[in-house]
Amino acid sequence: MTKAVGSNIGGRALEGAPGGKLEAPNPARLDEVVAEASLGDAATFVEACRVAYGAQQAWARVPAPVRGRAVQQIGRLVEENKESLARLITREIGKPYRESLGEVQEVIDTCNFFLSEGRRLYGQTVPSEMPDKQLFTFRMPVGSAVIITAGNFPVAVPSWYIIPALVCGNSVVWKPAEYTPATAEAFTQIILHGGVLAGVFNMVLSEGPVAFEGLERALEEGLVDKVGFTGSSDVGRRIGELCGRHLQSPCLELGGKNPLVVMPDADLDLAVEGSLFSGFGTAGQRCTSLGTVIVHESVHDEFLSRFTRAVESASIGDPFQDVLYGPMISARFSQRFEGWLELVQPHHKLYGSTATGRITSQNPREGFVGDPDAGLYYHPTIVDGVTMQDDLYRLETFGPIVGVATFATFEQAMDLANGHGYGLSSSIYTNDPKSVFRFRERISAGMVSVNNSTSGAEAHLPFGGNKRSGNGARQAGIWVLDQFTRWQAMNWDYSGRLQKAQMDVAEVGADLSFRLES
Repeated sequence: MTKAVGSNIGGRALEGAPGGKLEAPNPARLDEVVAEASLGDAATFVEACRVAYGAQQAWARVPAPVRGRAVQQIGRLVEENKESLARLITREIGKPYRESLGEVQEVIDTCNFFLSEGRRLYGQTVPSEMPDKQLFTFRMPVGSAVIITAGNFPVAVPSWYIIPALVCGNSVVWKPAEYTPATAEAFTQIILHGGVLAGVFNMVLSEGPVAFEGLERALEEGLVDKVGFTGSSDVGRRIGELCGRHLQSPCLELGGKNPLVVMPDADLDLAVEGSLFSGFGTAGQRCTSLGTVIVHESVHDEFLSRFTRAVESASIGDPFQDVLYGPMISARFSQRFEGWLELVQPHHKLYGSTATGRITSQNPREGFVGDPDAGLYYHPTIVDGVTMQDDLYRLETFGPIVGVATFATFEQAMDLANGHGYGLSSSIYTNDPKSVFRFRERISAGMVSVNNSTSGAEAHLPFGGNKRSGNGARQAGIWVLDQFTRWQAMNWDYSGRLQKAQMDVAEVGADLSFRLES
């Protein structure tokens, strides 16, 4: 059954489609349209920012523990609707149902964490250098925030921004991916029923370029105080430039080319299991998906043999069944993936499947679960012989393709782990603590796993990357509070006279000529 959805501003669903209409088909069953979205235009985006800006101060006056209570209620509503929301995610983007349940649980975990942060927005009382004077610091809300997110995690990643932003007293305009309109509408309704004031949370469905135009206009009008963006490095760079013109620092969470290093002493079966989930879970459509496995030459052949067997035997197909992965998210993603397959060069060797490209009855995969012609399914591909000169090494490839490179020395491994210029997630498989700490010290990534996959965020750990993967901002845990609050310093002088810092300061007498007798 096709659901009609649109933008929501001030708690009211907008009528009309000034930005046009868009159909969101089920990528596992392309003949099923999940939603028809009425898109907004740049003026819609600006209006949402105007409403959010006008509602923010009233929300900031709500005591922070009470704002935390609203977040708790959002979490409870998500929990009560967990299965329904997970099924909708699976229908709209083809994520395996078990993974969709995990994504929804991440929202619940985030709400549970930030419920308490409403009581822990701590400042500090600081001693003054002068008598009868006290110094204080306070966390103040940034103001009105625009949050723009991708659709591969259509509720978990938005919650990393939206939930702390609300707890901290900010208002929000959320621009979700236009190809996940039904999930965006469902999550919006849950948030609106959680107890936030009217106008504090707004959702605009629009195409990316339209949202960029609207954001540019809203910044020029002074309606936006913070921008959070999850998406490609290229778009993140443009958003960073736009915000910089307005002396703002956005929170940018961008792409990755995440390395997994297999040392000679690694448990190879464990490394294969981690590589399989990192590289091919969610059809490789995570920003933390494995880019290149970097394997020591002494175990390369054995690792590749085991990894190939694991990929060849993995279940792929209907995402409501027990499969490693389902379809690509949309036709846009499948077309891009076909372009990345063209990066395979003659010096590469392919493993993992008897074919490449789209899985169909004419290009079959043994053991496929369901009807291969119904959706956007693609063969898993392992590419051995990757070098630092390959485009396949340097570019983020969003899909079920994993490169394999070989190293002889730890120096070579680190060159391969860092040389692509990204810095999001990373992993090392070893039983040697020395290798672990050497890797941690030298990897450019913001996140490091030891004997674990490159994917797997938790709600109370900082999430984010460096270099081409982001501007150093972090989401999740207490660290994201720095994105949605500004420090305010206050001094209170009750001496009854003007005391001037660095001038009216008492001296401590000392005899600095004193020396011990030798």
